[in-house]
This record gives sequence, C-alpha cells and structure tokens, in this order.
Amino acid sequence: MARWRKTLALLATLWLGSWPAAAGSSLTVVELFTSQGCSSCPPANAFLGELAERDDLLALSFHVDYWDYIGWKDVFASPVNSRRQRDYARSLGFRYVFTPQMVIQGAAQATGTDRAAILGGISAQQKHSRVPLTLGHGADSGTMTVAMAAVAGGEPADVWLAVFDHERITPVKSGENRGRAIHNFNVVRDFRHIAVWRGEALEISASLPEVAVLENDACAVIVQSRRTGRILGAAKIAIKGE
Repeated sequence: MARWRKTLALLATLWLGSWPAAAGSSLTVVELFTSQGCSSCPPANAFLGELAERDDLLALSFHVDYWDYIGWKDVFASPVNSRRQRDYARSLGFRYVFTPQMVIQGAAQATGTDRAAILGGISAQQKHSRVPLTLGHGADSGTMTVAMAAVAGGEPADVWLAVFDHERITPVKSGENRGRAIHNFNVVRDFRHIAVWRGEALEISASLPEVAVLENDACAVIVQSRRTGRILGAAKIAIKGE
C-alpha cells in the first residue's frame, strides 16, 4: 500500500508538470463526429474548438469515413471512428448515424450545432460521479502511465487511449466544402484499447504510436462502461510534457 501511495504521488507530480489540471481529476468528454466532406460540419467544428478551451472538458473530433465518396476524402477519417459512432447509435437507441453529431459522456447526444442542447447535456452529465485517474510520462518519450485507485463495486470498463492534435487546417479542393479551409480541433489521430478495468487499483504503462511522439500534440485516456457505454472517467496529458 505504501508503494502504491508513492506511485500515485509521483504520477501526480508528472501530471501537474504537463497539463494545467488537478491530479486525479476526471473530465467530461464531448465527442464530435464530423467530416471534412460535410457542408454542415464547419460550424460544429468551430463550436468544438470553443469547448476544447474549457479546463473541465475533454473535447475530441472523430472524423468518420462514410462521407468520403461524395467528392472529398477526409484526410483524418478512419473506419475506427465510424465504428465508434455506430456503437453509440446502438447504445443510445438510434437506427442511423449522422454528422455533425456530439456525444456527451457516452450517455447523451445532440446535433453538433445545437449549442443549447450540448451545453445543457454537459451540465447534466457533470452531476454524475466520476472515476478519478492520473496520467504521467513513462521512462521514455514513447510511453505514458495510467493510475486508478480501487472503486468499490466498479463495473467492467474498457480503457481507451486517444492521440490527438490541437488544431489542423485543411484546404478542401473538392466536394461540398470545395474552396474552404476547414479548421478542426483536437483531431483524434489514433484510438486504441489498452486495458480492461473492473474496479481494482490499476497501474499500467501504455506505448504511444511511434508517429505520435514525433508529430502529435496530446493524448487522453477514457474509461468507458462495457455495459452502457457511459464514460466513467477521463484525463488528458501533453505528449511531450510541455
């Protein structure tokens, strides 16, 4: 137990030195499902950029690939992101997917341009308890550490690692947004499963994709219920410890 407390203290120090947030805090997650080929998405992209500036939120852009056929292939699109949105459609009771869509804490959703619904959904989700977790840098630049304390009655949950860029600007040369420079914020570049948590004290070391260490800005860890899809906890950290 003493060793565990020392480990948490060390990770808390690393966290405080790398991101302006309290050690062991847990953020409210807002996920925007968007596409550079979608003419109604730029206003939602801008709104997500506003949300990304809030210290209490983890705002992420997941670019889907199912609009690539209409004239512009989204340079950040991934079938992994499209699959995540379809998983939400099932858990939230939808028979279809659409863009722009924002999902809040894995438990509520709204059109990405509906500011009132999104802000109201954030406020509602922030009333729920969270699982605190602490992130830190590993012994080398290619790893990060995750620490979670034990929670009595914790439900089985997946632990996800998201690597993202703070801002990207893309000139679009064809399709619905032809001639526009599309601004995207907190663009997810890699999303992968790193662990399963069942309420026990957890300390893991996760390898970052090699490209992340060279090119990307930050990463986040999301703990998500396997039963309901609700996000139980989340934290973020700069990749290079800035």
